[in-house]
Amino acid sequence: MEVSYTPLVIIVIYLSLLLAMAMFSGKLFRGTSKDYFVASHSIGPFMLLMSVFGTTMTAFALVGSTGKSFQIGVGTYGLMASSSGLIHAACFFLIGIKVWAIAKRHGYVTQIQFFRSRFESSALGYLLFPILVLLVIPYLLIGVIGSYRVLGPMTKGMFPDLFSSTGGSLPPWLIGIVICGVVLAYIFAGGSRAAAWANTFQTIVFMAMGVLAFLLVSKAFGGLSAAIEQANAAHLVRTPSELEITTSAGKAIRDIGIHPVTFLTYMFIPLSVGMFPHLFQHWLTAKSAKTFKLTVIAHPLCIMVVWVPCVLLGLWATGVFSPNPSSAWPPPAFKVIGGAGDAEVGKVLSVMINMLIHKPIIVGLVTAGILAAIMSSLDSQFLCLGTIFTNDVVLHNKPEGHFTDKQQVLIARGFIVGIVALTFILSLLLKNVQNVFDLAVWSFSGFGALTALVIPALYWKGATKHGAFACVIAVAVTWIFFFWKSGWGGEYTVAHIMPVAICFMAGLISMIVVSLFTQKPSEETIRKFFVQ
Repeated sequence: MEVSYTPLVIIVIYLSLLLAMAMFSGKLFRGTSKDYFVASHSIGPFMLLMSVFGTTMTAFALVGSTGKSFQIGVGTYGLMASSSGLIHAACFFLIGIKVWAIAKRHGYVTQIQFFRSRFESSALGYLLFPILVLLVIPYLLIGVIGSYRVLGPMTKGMFPDLFSSTGGSLPPWLIGIVICGVVLAYIFAGGSRAAAWANTFQTIVFMAMGVLAFLLVSKAFGGLSAAIEQANAAHLVRTPSELEITTSAGKAIRDIGIHPVTFLTYMFIPLSVGMFPHLFQHWLTAKSAKTFKLTVIAHPLCIMVVWVPCVLLGLWATGVFSPNPSSAWPPPAFKVIGGAGDAEVGKVLSVMINMLIHKPIIVGLVTAGILAAIMSSLDSQFLCLGTIFTNDVVLHNKPEGHFTDKQQVLIARGFIVGIVALTFILSLLLKNVQNVFDLAVWSFSGFGALTALVIPALYWKGATKHGAFACVIAVAVTWIFFFWKSGWGGEYTVAHIMPVAICFMAGLISMIVVSLFTQKPSEETIRKFFVQ
């Protein structure tokens, strides 16, 4: 087949538009550190919704969920999407609004500032800083590696002379330079305000393109019923004792493939939004508490709009990537019908789009939408690491005025450049990791377990400094242990219990027990955080 360069041209146009819009927003930068870090608390309801939702949706949601539903079925939606819709909204209401009010009242711009003040401990910040950074880095890698999985197959055969070693597709190092470079450019220029504008644009793009891809792929199959039937014909599993998903004709597509205990304890993973440092920073950009109202209400609906198409695309792919319709599920290897070669799970979404949608313009638009989801998370994560390094390491214990606003912004920008470079290098070393979904789950598990720290901090006056240390250490030790037992990032459960649930309970119990037997916070701290 003749190779079309149209999709690549569309990607270039999209990245140029994104860069132009974000750089324009940089013109609105007021030159202060407060504006760079939290946009001077000026972001309204719609942009807050788009920023928060765009930040929580990355390659994990699009590339990862499609690959995971290809492996285990429609139960992927129940694992993350349905629970996330409710739990995320609860976290925004119970944690986000309360943290925003306290942080705005006392001038905090990072989580660590909040926890240091709440627990009257400078050392707690030095314990939290490396933990938060180490948990964010895998999240960053998910995005960059996801861009390789998307742009690599899309550009296959376009440059046979330049990049013969990759089959003529753009090599990962070049894709990484472009994606990281564009994100770095507007974060460097405008900080959190540029991120908010860029995220709004990107979120609209990837939601619209996700729906478009879903409609076009289903049309290529001959409609929704035909898409379901072809998956059903390829891998029919009947297990009456298990929960079954059925078509309108009453035929079982597949059992959900997830143990009930695993399904239940997965609910702890969406708690991660309560401790994401980049989400904390987005919360602080809000203009008022009322700004959160739209986010709390509309976030679950936005999740449904994105996750339903991606999960169904992965399910439908089981009828396309099957070596033998009568083989046991899951098949030991996946072969693309038509001789296109082995298909990695992480490439399912991209290959499906390229195989079934034969209009280059549409392929380019949909690919741009996937990149939008990836980049809308990268910018916030890069920015948050620069913010916590500047405020919690460099500026901590320094007298007010020790560094000018200009110097503070320069320090943050320098650290962001370093983190971008580190992420780029690590992404090349780990580019062959098989499933971005599983890598994400471990990152989210760490943040989800650390929610055992923020909930008592906000709602229990008796939570103490020593209890906070015990909580963080218990979470870190148990998380590292389970991460090691998993083979450093694979799927792992304990008697079908997700490790995040055990880590969370270890942290919460440690917080409660130690706090009951150690010195309570001062009256001044109680008034500061609990009396309005």
